[in-house]
Amino acid sequence: MKPTSTPRRSLIVIGAASSAGASDPGSAAGPDALRRYRAFHDTPLQHVEWDAILRVPRAQQDTPLQAVAALSAQLAGEVEAVLQAGHFPLVVGGDHSCAIGTWSGVHHALAERGPIGLIWIDAHMDSHTFATTPSGQIHGMPLAVLLGHGEAALTAIDGPQAKLRPEHACLIGVRSFEAGEAALLHRLGVRVFDMDEVRQRGLASVFDDALAIVRQGTAGFGVSVDLDALDPDEEPGVTTPVPGGLRRAELAAALSRLRGDPAFVAMEIVEYNPRRDRGHATADAAGAIVGAITPL
Repeated sequence: MKPTSTPRRSLIVIGAASSAGASDPGSAAGPDALRRYRAFHDTPLQHVEWDAILRVPRAQQDTPLQAVAALSAQLAGEVEAVLQAGHFPLVVGGDHSCAIGTWSGVHHALAERGPIGLIWIDAHMDSHTFATTPSGQIHGMPLAVLLGHGEAALTAIDGPQAKLRPEHACLIGVRSFEAGEAALLHRLGVRVFDMDEVRQRGLASVFDDALAIVRQGTAGFGVSVDLDALDPDEEPGVTTPVPGGLRRAELAAALSRLRGDPAFVAMEIVEYNPRRDRGHATADAAGAIVGAITPL
């Protein structure tokens, strides 16, 4: 009898072309721009395929909350279907509110096997609720929503339970936040590796700790990359740049450790704003991040 081999996972790209959760509309053009630019390529060992680029239905565009909820529900279903087909979903935003749909879909797909872990790589905490936000923008809320805090229209997507447990989540690269969101994460016990700690210890060491957090007691884990985690001197094409971020090469080196890891089940890259990019620098960074994790 011939030995059986595990079928190769294709990387399926799902666009979330919306900026309904942000004040700058530029990120809505991100998925289409990255697809036109062919930022993500097949490799000899990895097939990359673009699936749908989702958009907010016209009937759901009355308010940002309605728009984000509608897109998130649609996105959750797409992500779950890709996972159930045995493939690897890569969600490309759009503003970071799409994370509500991405990780709700992953949670639902893996729920019978156990909880999910999540590494959140971002200059910001994205852990406000409407009670704490100074801006009212939903792209500053998705991590809080996934942890079960915030508007019911968002926390109830794909079921009323929290999609993420605090002990299975961590943030890397934080350097801009407000007191209300920091207080929530502190109260919940979510580990935050801010940029001061990253620079002091090195990203490789921090990433070791992050992987330990998201692997412990989970059925699988994912990574959410907001491109504003990168230093805007190198990568200007983001909606909310913050000086002093990660370098593309160091982030790619850290993520390359995930190649071939069966517990690594999904990824998203968000907040690419082509209107602010220079010479496709940030589009190239998105491609380098995806290249770092392939072949899966």
